[in-house]
Amino acid sequence: MDPLAYKTFFLGLWMALFFVGERLAAAGPLPFSQPAKARARLARNIGLWVILALLSPLIILPLSAWGAGGILWTRPEALGGVFGLFISVIALDLFAYWLHRAYHRLGLLWRLHAPHHFDEHLDATSAVRFHPGEVVVSASLRLAPIILLAIPFTHVAIFEGLLLASAIFHHSNIALPPRLERALSKVFVTPGHHWVHHHATHEDTNSNFAGVFSLWDSLFGTKSATKRVPAMKIGVAGVEDKPFLGLLLSPFIEQPAPREKAVETAGDGRA
Repeated sequence: MDPLAYKTFFLGLWMALFFVGERLAAAGPLPFSQPAKARARLARNIGLWVILALLSPLIILPLSAWGAGGILWTRPEALGGVFGLFISVIALDLFAYWLHRAYHRLGLLWRLHAPHHFDEHLDATSAVRFHPGEVVVSASLRLAPIILLAIPFTHVAIFEGLLLASAIFHHSNIALPPRLERALSKVFVTPGHHWVHHHATHEDTNSNFAGVFSLWDSLFGTKSATKRVPAMKIGVAGVEDKPFLGLLLSPFIEQPAPREKAVETAGDGRA
């Protein structure tokens, strides 16, 4: 089995574990009160995932492979091995953090990113609910650090797997012991950290942008003071989720970008 097959198998197993686990030990409400809507939501998320799975070998992997390995210069031997992998992961995660902030600040990018936030419930499948256009744009823009730092393709593939595994974890609705959540959140993005980013208030939507390592939000002043609570409303303020075709077409319709500030509401979990 080649490395990409191992990666696919591991991530599929990781998704299945959280999908089952969060339904056995949920931290917040599950979308079961209206079964028909719950099934439609799940179908939308899986449908987007299927499109992304098809795009990966056709566009994403070829793009990353083209940019990797030293188009401008050759990566020094000192940046090989485990140390080089660590530097690559840190650099790519830092770039992902700033790119995520850009998706929330620039109107055109927000149109591509908004379908991810339209989800009114969060679970492991939310981690793969992205518009195909956003994924292609992200892969194209990520060529900048890949080329400038001569990041090897294997390092890019490992980071992509790590980022997706992290996204499945921190979008999941699984209940973690509070002490474990607090300990993990000092280094990694946890559900308690990322769910606030999906809180349906503009101020919280413009916070907690980190993808793998939570330190970026603390370092750059985007960590929210809001605490996750079970009744936290998820989604985009004033916007309902859309059907599958509506999600695909939504970038062509202007979406109101989250404002920088919002009036705080009672019971929103803010500390």
